[in-house]
Amino acid sequence: MSQLRHEDSSFVSLDSTAATVVATPSPDLTAASLRYLEYRAMRGSTTQGLTAIRRYVRDFINWCAERDVQRLEQLTPQVLLRYQQYLHVYRQKNGQPLLVNSRLAKLVPVRGWLAWLVRNGELAVSPASAMELPKSDRMLPRSLLTLADVERVLAVPDTATAIGLRDRAMMEVLFSTGIRRMELAGLQQTDLDLQRRVLLVRCGKGRKDRMLPLGERAARWVERYLASARPQLIRGADSGRLFPAQGGQPLSLPWLSQIVSLHARAAGLGKRGSCHLLRHAMATLMLEGGADIRYIQVMLGHAQLVTTQIYTHVAIGQLQAVHAATHPGAR
Repeated sequence: MSQLRHEDSSFVSLDSTAATVVATPSPDLTAASLRYLEYRAMRGSTTQGLTAIRRYVRDFINWCAERDVQRLEQLTPQVLLRYQQYLHVYRQKNGQPLLVNSRLAKLVPVRGWLAWLVRNGELAVSPASAMELPKSDRMLPRSLLTLADVERVLAVPDTATAIGLRDRAMMEVLFSTGIRRMELAGLQQTDLDLQRRVLLVRCGKGRKDRMLPLGERAARWVERYLASARPQLIRGADSGRLFPAQGGQPLSLPWLSQIVSLHARAAGLGKRGSCHLLRHAMATLMLEGGADIRYIQVMLGHAQLVTTQIYTHVAIGQLQAVHAATHPGAR
């Protein structure tokens, strides 16, 4: 894993074979990973899913190369244990360890790849079959926006410019619907029905479509953007994307995050984040407004209600009202 740094001296005894320089990744392991990516692509994995698999399996292969693990038959349970220990003791540039969910994100694709190698007859037994994954954290969102916070963020873009008007319309859609950044970036003009004020999210997370309501204010901003700003952004062929980059090309996900992050910082709230800030705000404020959590689950596109229930812990307004009305010390 070339981008991870070895900073914990207590790990040296666990991994005395670690090289001091980055070794060349094994062609054997790399070719096996490419076969797996092709298989996942045929099975219909999303572009984002394939990108994550490619990244984390490649990181594991690079880590193996630094320890002279070059062939499939060298992938033993002991190697997987050492890799898991490595991620546990790794420290980021800020000195902090990886979050449990970050370690899970790196381990799960590797485990899936190794299991596929067994099914494909390339390994007799998966070296990760007995690996115990760390338990996922159910962490609350770190930065929560109040309605006043949201309004300050939405007011940042200069709507006298085409880019500013696009950014305002994008953030209005994010706040109104709670869609993910990849879903926003993939929206086509044909997915929007301004007359009915509905938005069709095609092939969202889990490859599922869903139809969502678009608030009246968001619809007005999008209508204004389509009339005066979007035509200025198109140069040459039109990709059909609802919110293109300047020149008409699709917005990349990192750039989309940077756009929202810059506006959030410019609002002077002292709260960091990007597209998910508005997604969290939508869910929390709807819940505090009395929405049934099952409707919020549909809005967010969560496959399981337990994922949505995290917002019951951050929607504090109703709990405060009950506390004030019933707690003897609050009266």
